[in-house]
Amino acid sequence: MLAALLAASAGPAWAQGIIKSLPTGPLVPAQVPALKPWSGGPTPALDLPGLDGAEHRLRDYRGKVVLVNFWATWCTPCRDEMPSIERLRASLGGRPFAVLAVNVGETERAARAFLQTMPFGFTVLLDRELKASRAWGARVLPASYLIGPDGVIRYSYFGELDWAKDEVVQAIAQMMA
Repeated sequence: MLAALLAASAGPAWAQGIIKSLPTGPLVPAQVPALKPWSGGPTPALDLPGLDGAEHRLRDYRGKVVLVNFWATWCTPCRDEMPSIERLRASLGGRPFAVLAVNVGETERAARAFLQTMPFGFTVLLDRELKASRAWGARVLPASYLIGPDGVIRYSYFGELDWAKDEVVQAIAQMMA
């Protein structure tokens, strides 16, 4: 499929050999480590209003592993990964784990309208002015961070991820131990 697409674009002559060597069947993504150990410095503050009407502060979640996920309704990968975040949350029910899904730059109305189509059990926060997104370095959406029970970022992931994958769930379970 990719070879056909590139061949149709009729790139430079030197590229024709590369195009001919590309696979013609379905592409399988390379194995990428699911979670990347964090080396980006101290954990920024997170203090935002939630759709539940309460003010949520990351420091109030001490003692729990927290998945902080920056997303937007217009972001297809964000929408696609949300069901796996909900499966993760449900599978860890009763354990010291929380999800804070930070909607980036949109109105409360837009976030609520989206959540009517896909109801979830995790906390949704609103970052209307993008202050938290900037502080956390969430320049690509979705942007996710796993915070340890001590309040320190342990892992990050930029892009869509299946949060219900065994290796991801195991990494989170180890953080809770």
